[in-house]
Amino acid sequence: MGRRATSFGLLSCVLVSFLSSVSAVTDEQVYVVYMGSLPSRGEYTPMLHHMSILQEVIGESSIEGRLVRSYKRSFNGFAARLSESERERVAQMEGVVSVFPSKKLQIQTTASWDFMGLKEGKTTKRNLAIESDTIIGVIDTGIWPESESFSDKGFGPPPKKWKGVCSGGKNFTCNNKLIGARDYTGVGARDTIGHGTHTASTAGGNAVADTSFFGIGNGTVRGAVPASRIAAYKVCLINGCTSEAILAAFDDAIADGVDLITISIVGYTASFEHEPTAIGAFHAMAKGILTVESAGNGGPTPRTIPAVAPWILTVAASNTNRGFVNKVVLGNGKTLVGKSVDAFDMKGKKYPLVYGKSAALSSACDKESAEKCLARCLDKSLVKGKILVCGNSDGLKRAISMGAVACIVKDPELDYAAIHALPFSALSQDDFDSLVSYINSTKSPEATVLKSEAIFNQAAPTIASFSSRGPNTIAADILKPDITAPGVEILAAYSPVASIIPPYKKENDTRRVNYTVLAGTSISCPHVAGVAAYVKTFYPQWSPSMIQSAIMTTAWPMNATGTGVASTEFAYGAGHVNPVAALNPGLVYELEKQDHIAFLCGMNYNATVLKLITGEAITNCTEKTLQRNLNYPSMSAKISETNSSFTITFKRTVTNVGAPNSIYKSKVLAAHGTKFSVEVSPSVLSMKSVNEKQSFTVTVTGSNLDPNLPLSANLIWSDGPHNVRSPIVVYTDGK
Repeated sequence: MGRRATSFGLLSCVLVSFLSSVSAVTDEQVYVVYMGSLPSRGEYTPMLHHMSILQEVIGESSIEGRLVRSYKRSFNGFAARLSESERERVAQMEGVVSVFPSKKLQIQTTASWDFMGLKEGKTTKRNLAIESDTIIGVIDTGIWPESESFSDKGFGPPPKKWKGVCSGGKNFTCNNKLIGARDYTGVGARDTIGHGTHTASTAGGNAVADTSFFGIGNGTVRGAVPASRIAAYKVCLINGCTSEAILAAFDDAIADGVDLITISIVGYTASFEHEPTAIGAFHAMAKGILTVESAGNGGPTPRTIPAVAPWILTVAASNTNRGFVNKVVLGNGKTLVGKSVDAFDMKGKKYPLVYGKSAALSSACDKESAEKCLARCLDKSLVKGKILVCGNSDGLKRAISMGAVACIVKDPELDYAAIHALPFSALSQDDFDSLVSYINSTKSPEATVLKSEAIFNQAAPTIASFSSRGPNTIAADILKPDITAPGVEILAAYSPVASIIPPYKKENDTRRVNYTVLAGTSISCPHVAGVAAYVKTFYPQWSPSMIQSAIMTTAWPMNATGTGVASTEFAYGAGHVNPVAALNPGLVYELEKQDHIAFLCGMNYNATVLKLITGEAITNCTEKTLQRNLNYPSMSAKISETNSSFTITFKRTVTNVGAPNSIYKSKVLAAHGTKFSVEVSPSVLSMKSVNEKQSFTVTVTGSNLDPNLPLSANLIWSDGPHNVRSPIVVYTDGK
């Protein structure tokens, strides 16, 4: 099963619609009624139309309490409370193209930017004038406007293109850095959870020197584009972020004039016409706005990634060379090293150690359950005031409830450090065995747990265990995720009223901070959004697909770290984001709205479903594109026969954004999988001018495909200065 991270960036509690408590009829629920694009001509008042639909269906002149929200700025539709029979009637009405329930969704750096090569000072190329005109839209839990990360010191007025508002609620003030805020929750845009503040500062926050989590990770916290502007769209409360709120945020953000959207909210796996982020992002793409979304935290289980639309840039999570560790010093002087973001100071004082089985209630549990400190197994009187040692990470809950002064657990698979409400350390198998050996050989074993410290020599980048994996279950020939970025142990701004412990963990902690450490794909997503904004500051006219292509084809290569699809490109996509290289990609793979429509036609969507997604009336698919032939920066194909020979062809077109008179030669590097051959035709591309386009085909031939390990290679187009790399993946159903 997939491992769930324990920091708040990986909040895994079920989120409930805040609207549900005010429904007057027991069989009503909130439905999103999607009506496609807004009419381009003639007099049309969306809200009046929406109200008339409801009045006709409900049969009442008053629809008070039924109409939840109207979408009327960037696309057409509304959200309303309907019974099942009313929903069916609405779905049959003229102009209505989709009715789906508003579902429950989940929310999900002093060193990370340096690790990626985007350093402070004169060594990093910047275009400050354009950066200051760049607006990042953050759809999340709101924002803490007073954070130093969003101070407007030195900022001029908002860009003239900005059409948004500051509607953050009572005692909420925007400025020339945080230029806009909107609330869809009814309680104001102020972030009382911390998640939205963290993601916003990671993408575009100011550079703030001398920040840390109680001295841990001290340095300068900053976003990729510190001179950019931020607009916050609050769609989540602690108990809910709903489909209808997310669509409303997209509707407004597009019309407000943001340049890109970052959304760190875990969606659900659904066909494109029923997934709110896919619908909203399609309309954003059509208006030239790139949407960057987190891949989700369902890893390492395969086929857990919900963000799979090709018009979305989907981000996995990986580590950096910096990690947080803490030491356990035993009574005999031996030191063990564990993982934790532990700011407590036990001042070197040693406390008695008690192993779970030694604190067991007589005959309450078997030996193995007691060693793991499972529920109802331990005697509180034997635990209180001691350091509890458990063979399972769940033992932390018992340590807190029973009054232990600290907790040490065995967690050999843990690949990130998290914050807890008492001194804590998670040990590897070897170190835990050493600890148990010491306990068993000593009459009065004791130890102390030291405050965490940073190390800068860990292997990186490696994919985090919690990061969701492909393959893509909706469009099997589109490789997802697209890219990976730092999402482990990231220090960024936080809400000073928010708990530093995720509420689902039920750890009481009264500490409050302005900056904290989180982990999750929620945290990697704004890193890539920041890189996208960085690229856009140098190429303001580039389309979303050009920016996405530049980021993907210049990524650092990564290698499979084990067996099975979960360790391959289905974990990391094209590789690890490289901000500096993304400014100079040489060639890009371009896609326009019509290309995506042809892709959807190729998936054999009928006219009704096409209208659901695109908002356009498409009665005839004049062009149909096979998924594998969408002009995407990666190449992927699923085949049905495992033991037979196969030949797969990919068609692509590249655009020269480098120098004129450039000659690109192809090279194919095999990565893993069974024996195969790859032919590129033509093998050389001669680009005489900038913006010139040339097409090519890639033919992959092989046999006896291993269902547990896909065939993988990299196509590289090189003219010397540029190496334009695209992963090639051919796979079949595996474990």
